Amino acid sequence: MKYIYPNLEEYATMAIISLISDFGLKDHYVAVLKACILKRNPEVVIVDITHEVMPFNIVEGAFLLKNCWKQFPIGTVHIVAINLFFAERNEFIAFEMEGHYFVGPNNGIFTLIFDDLYEGDMVQVPYDSEDDYTLQNALANAGCKLIEFQDLDMVGTSLLELEKKISVQPVVNDSQIRATVIHIDQYENVIVNVTKEQFEKVRRDRDFGIYFKPNDPIRYISNEYSDVPIGDVLCFFNSGGYLEIAINKGNASALLGLKKDETIQIDFYQ
Repeated sequence: MKYIYPNLEEYATMAIISLISDFGLKDHYVAVLKACILKRNPEVVIVDITHEVMPFNIVEGAFLLKNCWKQFPIGTVHIVAINLFFAERNEFIAFEMEGHYFVGPNNGIFTLIFDDLYEGDMVQVPYDSEDDYTLQNALANAGCKLIEFQDLDMVGTSLLELEKKISVQPVVNDSQIRATVIHIDQYENVIVNVTKEQFEKVRRDRDFGIYFKPNDPIRYISNEYSDVPIGDVLCFFNSGGYLEIAINKGNASALLGLKKDETIQIDFYQ
């Protein structure tokens, strides 16, 4: 299963592997994964997306990777190391999507990112349980082979069954969207699982109110943080296309009492 893209040649000398994990930075696990990559390909460029995903939280990991993978050059290999110990016998997979390659656990995380995955487009990545740092070596070996060959057949064998998960979707009717907080970023901005496309489809040019906790509703969408005075609350659609609740130069999550998985209600008026 070899995929050739017309513009791939311009990246022929650029070997990039991105990493996202729940390893954290306190321990040596990230260093081991990078060492396993570099001993196979000392020339590869390693880009850290983050290693601070909440342990075992594939929903958070999927959200972060979904919002950045397309910004990398064609031919990039994305290694996902989140919730690696998800079953008695762990299973790793590799696949291609729009000229990018992905390697990671078969625990459902990739089905939270992509809607159109199926087993026929994937391979199962083998590993030797006798190796030191078995999981890191398996991921590194697959990633480096993809960098070198751009060919899934060089990485593994046919996958028998893809583990699938269903992401939390907003509840929508003609006059309301009941959404969920899916992420709190470093600045304590609150990201909600409503896209601009979903919002406008239900809105149909009507007035609206965005309700959360015992706060006054927000009745207009801003373009950026500076649209309101410092300390004021605002809503806008961020660069990833999701509804974001923020405070200009403030910490919305703490000051508004909003946490992950809480409900945000959007009412539309005739």
